[in-house]
Amino acid sequence: MQTLWPLLAALLAYLIGSLSFAVIVSRLMGLSDPRSYGSKNPGATNVLRSGSKAAAIVTLLLDAAKGWLPVMLVKWFGASYGLGEGTQALVGVAAFLGHLYPVFFGFAGGKGVATAAGVLLAFEPLLGVATLATWLIIAFFFRYSSLASMVAALFAPAYYLMGDGVAWNSAGAKTLAMAAMGVFLIYRHRENINRLMAGTESKLGKKSKK
Repeated sequence: MQTLWPLLAALLAYLIGSLSFAVIVSRLMGLSDPRSYGSKNPGATNVLRSGSKAAAIVTLLLDAAKGWLPVMLVKWFGASYGLGEGTQALVGVAAFLGHLYPVFFGFAGGKGVATAAGVLLAFEPLLGVATLATWLIIAFFFRYSSLASMVAALFAPAYYLMGDGVAWNSAGAKTLAMAAMGVFLIYRHRENINRLMAGTESKLGKKSKK
């Protein structure tokens, strides 16, 4: 049974990640399905294009929370079940993949930016703050959420290692987890990359035409 706990923790994390809050919040607030306008991505940035900042903020916080919570549950209670740093990394990736490929929504999910941010905050708060600061700087100067997300994803593992991740006895598993999330995140932004190169990518704050 001991060897099953990491797998059960990962499964629970995936199910939590599969809650597509962009769709859920939009329905509860009487807004259009975010999969029907703008980038058609069920994420906070696209919900913002509905014109409801409140819905976008709630979506952002909940999407981040579903990445943060599984990792913290392992930190808080995992020791009793033999779950350590490796399982924290595993459940972080599982929650992230749940957002990308949610079982409750036909495996068609978002791009994982907020959920990845939640995972990073749970791994190490200063790492999450540094990565968020990178996103904010790029977004402020260039006004492209997609560009800011990809740049932040590339910098996150470097920040972790520069912050002496080895001293936290978790550099291997967590760095690998961050690298994996970064690869998936950039892959999910492949259409954004094409639009950025073509100069047709939507800027932050631009309301979608419905």
